[in-house]
Amino acid sequence: MDSRGYVDHQVFKVIDHLIFVLTVASAPGCGLIAGVFFAFSVFVMKALARLPPAQGIAAMQAINVAVLNRRFFTAFFGTAAGCLLLAVSSLFKWHEPGAIYRLIGSALYLVGTILVTILFNVPRNDALAAVDPASADAATLWADYVGSWTTWNHVRTAAALAAAALLTISLCLP
Repeated sequence: MDSRGYVDHQVFKVIDHLIFVLTVASAPGCGLIAGVFFAFSVFVMKALARLPPAQGIAAMQAINVAVLNRRFFTAFFGTAAGCLLLAVSSLFKWHEPGAIYRLIGSALYLVGTILVTILFNVPRNDALAAVDPASADAATLWADYVGSWTTWNHVRTAAALAAAALLTISLCLP
């Protein structure tokens, strides 16, 4: 093998290693985010819905401010960055056994978690942030918010969990 072939081989080995590392990091990242969303779907939103509307709104407004932090953003968007790179790399390594699992898993996280958050959950959070919890319209808005926000949160939970599973499966293939 000439030096050019050796260099090409080494480059491909490095790329394969980076894909492996990204998958090892992104799979639990998806699972972590699925767990956060699962908690909201299963008990946080139910607990908030049991409160009087003004208290539920105030609590959710506080949660929506507290979630805007470096650690959550690192897990949420860092996983998205990993999934984006995995999706692109899967297209270039389509012949490999795990590529389809990496592609679908990454797409599920990017579309079902990130895009759903941007299109459906964040606008509801923004509308809730603008409400005075003591106002006359607050109870009606809160009832709609809890139902619609939680429905979209179920979608995010399922997408992130499925993404974690598919990325993990991709690691188990030869």
